[in-house]
Amino acid sequence: MNILFIAPQPFYQNRGTPIAVKLLAQTLGEQGHIVHLLVFHEGEEISLPNVTIHRSASLPGIRDIKPGLSLKKLICDFFIFFKAIRLLRSGRFDLVHAVEEAVFMALALKFIFRIPYVYDMDSLMSLQLVEKYPSLHLLRRGMEWLEKKAVQNSSGTIAVCRALEDTARKFAPSNLIVRLEDITLLTDEAEEQDSLRQRLGITGTMLMYVGNLEKYQGIDLLIESFREALDTTADAYLVIIGGSQDDILFYKQRVEQLSMEGRVFFCGQRPVDMLGSYLSQADILVSPRIQGNNTPMKIYSYLDSGKAVLATKLPTHTQVLDDSIACLVAPEKTSMAAGIITLVNNAELRENLGARARERVKSEYSLPVFKKKVAAFYQALSLR
Repeated sequence: MNILFIAPQPFYQNRGTPIAVKLLAQTLGEQGHIVHLLVFHEGEEISLPNVTIHRSASLPGIRDIKPGLSLKKLICDFFIFFKAIRLLRSGRFDLVHAVEEAVFMALALKFIFRIPYVYDMDSLMSLQLVEKYPSLHLLRRGMEWLEKKAVQNSSGTIAVCRALEDTARKFAPSNLIVRLEDITLLTDEAEEQDSLRQRLGITGTMLMYVGNLEKYQGIDLLIESFREALDTTADAYLVIIGGSQDDILFYKQRVEQLSMEGRVFFCGQRPVDMLGSYLSQADILVSPRIQGNNTPMKIYSYLDSGKAVLATKLPTHTQVLDDSIACLVAPEKTSMAAGIITLVNNAELRENLGARARERVKSEYSLPVFKKKVAAFYQALSLR
């Protein structure tokens, strides 16, 4: 197939959706499809097999586009839509593959050009809107209606997790729908080493968080829980990898207010190809997310590392995690602090959780499983 793949994101960047877009576009190219990937102007230039990258116009002052809804993103969406129109006018495409809000563009393009589309459903946008901007709750029902129409008019929907799959099936029970979870990003290749224990002077149990520092990730909960846990166990350190400089500065100040200098370290953004090296140095990996219903991409790499995982007991996690492979706690300070203390004090429990988690990844969330699902979905599309 000749596919116009619209991903309204900075590309390439080492974070969530751009990583997922890269993996899927690369997989489609490797499977023989011709992919034209349309993305924002911002991001690293990369090369993928059978993939041509197109960018929207570069606009003055539009830089550092963060995840989630923002004025900058909406402005870029406007320009990416008209870039998509120009591409469809100049080339022959069999299908539009639309990620997140690009599905509304694809819905319009279907009626303009009579071209079918796939909805790559990475999140429930109506839920994200209300969680980030509670004052806009009156818009939620309208957004849900638009999402429903987007699923119903699609040739197929790819849902990134069970909760989104259930939503898509509720919207359109007879449509082609597949659950295509993210996968581990760890590889068997040798990685550059950065000894955190030596560089930071860590002598005890190391907790680690990897990801952005947006509010929905629960970083405030993590830091406050860690402060409470230190009152019981002194043998613990917290390393946080990721986040913008502004977010890091904000949370460093919070750490200083709680008198945890020398116990909490911020390492900033690091290359994805060093992820395995960092995870291997930790004793406990944490995901304190408090909002959303899609599973964080990092969870699959966490599980593959063979280290114990501590996560909030919310659907964002429990659709992949259970008590046999992770320590799940209520999303509140005392419960998370208790989970930290339990894992810090029980090395055998950490080892058992990590071993079972790694086995789960091999059977359900590996690259071969991912590629097989993509091939089967696109084969089903071609037969419709």
